Amino acid sequence: MAGIMSRIVNCKKYAKELPGLAKPPFPGPLGQDIYENISMQAWQEWQVHQVRLINEKQLSMIKAEDRRFIQEQMKLFLNNEEFVQAEGYVPEKLSQS
Repeated sequence: MAGIMSRIVNCKKYAKELPGLAKPPFPGPLGQDIYENISMQAWQEWQVHQVRLINEKQLSMIKAEDRRFIQEQMKLFLNNEEFVQAEGYVPEKLSQS
């Protein structure tokens, strides 16, 4: 049964203990760092934001500079630093004037 239980991590983004990812999101030290220090909630929020950035800025993950941009934004987002907002994005509660 223990395998089914959620891992708990001390999430860097939310500064509290939350369920973590089941496995690193990608190989290498950065994937391992995210696995150990970022909650599933923060990772899912990043993935939604990442899609917005890719779509709005028409990024191509084939281009090294676009991948570097996304990786840099991911680090900023997960570390609660200033990150690029998708310009067309308006949080739902503010969208009605």
